[in-house]
Amino acid sequence: MATKHLSSALVFFAIFLAFSVLSATAMASIPQSNFDVARYGPGSLRPTQCLPQCTRRCSQTQYHKPCMFFCQKCCNKCLCVPPGFYGNKAVCPCYNNWKTQQGGPKCP
Repeated sequence: MATKHLSSALVFFAIFLAFSVLSATAMASIPQSNFDVARYGPGSLRPTQCLPQCTRRCSQTQYHKPCMFFCQKCCNKCLCVPPGFYGNKAVCPCYNNWKTQQGGPKCP
């Protein structure tokens, strides 16, 4: 009788473990970003599109002039500007990885 309960528990545990692995695999395959990389990713802009995209990106900062200067510099190099007003830099790796001499972020 005890072996029947033990085997039932082992079967339940095996099914639970298989379900956990499958759900973790499915969750890992879901993209972490809700943004369309083709629209915001590297090379998604032409140089003439940098000014309006940087205007959007820098519209809510109190440091508008330096934000615009560095955003346009980064956009002209990377040909992309991340979505939103801040953050989301992972969508554009070039924009994210360009650093100052001190190691801080160059692009707003």
